[in-house]
Amino acid sequence: MISRIILKQLTDRMGKGKAILLVGPRQVGKSTLLKSLQKEREHETLLLNCDEPDIRQMLENVSSDQLKAMIGRNTLLLIDEAQKVENIGLTIKLIVDNIEQVQVIATGSSAFELRNKTNEPLTGRKYEFNLFPLSVAEMVAHHGQLTENRMLERRMIYGLYPEIVSDLGNEQENLLELINSYLYKDILSFQNIRKPDVLDKLLTGLALQMGQEVSYNELGQLISVDKATIEKYIELLEKCFVVFRLGSFNRNLRSELKKSRKIYFYDNGVRNAILNNFSPLALRQDTGALWENFMVSERIKQNSYNRDYRKSFFWRTQTQQEIDLLEEKDGIFYAFEFKWNDKKLARIPKSFAETYPEHRFEVITPANYLDFLSTPTCRS
Repeated sequence: MISRIILKQLTDRMGKGKAILLVGPRQVGKSTLLKSLQKEREHETLLLNCDEPDIRQMLENVSSDQLKAMIGRNTLLLIDEAQKVENIGLTIKLIVDNIEQVQVIATGSSAFELRNKTNEPLTGRKYEFNLFPLSVAEMVAHHGQLTENRMLERRMIYGLYPEIVSDLGNEQENLLELINSYLYKDILSFQNIRKPDVLDKLLTGLALQMGQEVSYNELGQLISVDKATIEKYIELLEKCFVVFRLGSFNRNLRSELKKSRKIYFYDNGVRNAILNNFSPLALRQDTGALWENFMVSERIKQNSYNRDYRKSFFWRTQTQQEIDLLEEKDGIFYAFEFKWNDKKLARIPKSFAETYPEHRFEVITPANYLDFLSTPTCRS
């Protein structure tokens, strides 16, 4: 079993009088994580799977006395797929407020639904964490740097969902099953989305423009829907942990791009499955884009797991000077350029360096990416 970084974060916050919410897409290991917690405290843990209709019924419209009877002497209550329970936020609130010795950990494959149902009732009563597909840091801890370096091309093509990593040789079949059985199904179930063809075309368009500046107007014209629909669907894709947006940084220079955004995929394998393109890197035209997406998504995972609240942007001017990833923390800018070919020279744009002197700059290549993904800050 591959150890998850977030496990220590969860255990460190147990017993502090707050519920713990763990959200992330399907098939990233939330249920496995709960079972590992259950195993550690086997004789004092109650695990409830809300895929079961009778379990959902037990947790709906329930009193604190009924909850006490159900939990019994257990001190750890694990609720899997909690978003499927109506008023789950109120149920968890009753436990937090009235059964102080019980630690609640609830998971949800729909961040949108779970947050909607828990935000108001659990204000000031919860810690919230995201669980992503496996990270490079977790894989290095599992089997070492040498093996992970050798697997780099596979990671860029097939991604890091647990089943994809563990079932070598069946990556394509499993990825296509993943997006068809879970990804589309979950997204289409939200808010009664009635245009699956629009969603399919949008995902294809985003996959083809991965890591590029995206215009909602242009996407709308391409798909024949209005800008508002495009924005709504992209927000939905973010809440389902399929894609995430990176905004443009602008502060001092008149030439800096304003209100622009790039869109990345949380997992390279999902992106390639959408296009049904699993060709080796030597035969691809998008290797540079795959490398950039891989590095940016891994950095997002790393910062989230480290609870490192730096702000992330890309930077570009109207004259096409650019920085792939820009992070800001405590008044210092950390600038990263991602180059698959380490023979290509890259320097920080002069205008950026002069305007923002408090910066660190680093070029990330296959030769040093493991260092980049194992430390929270850029080397000076």
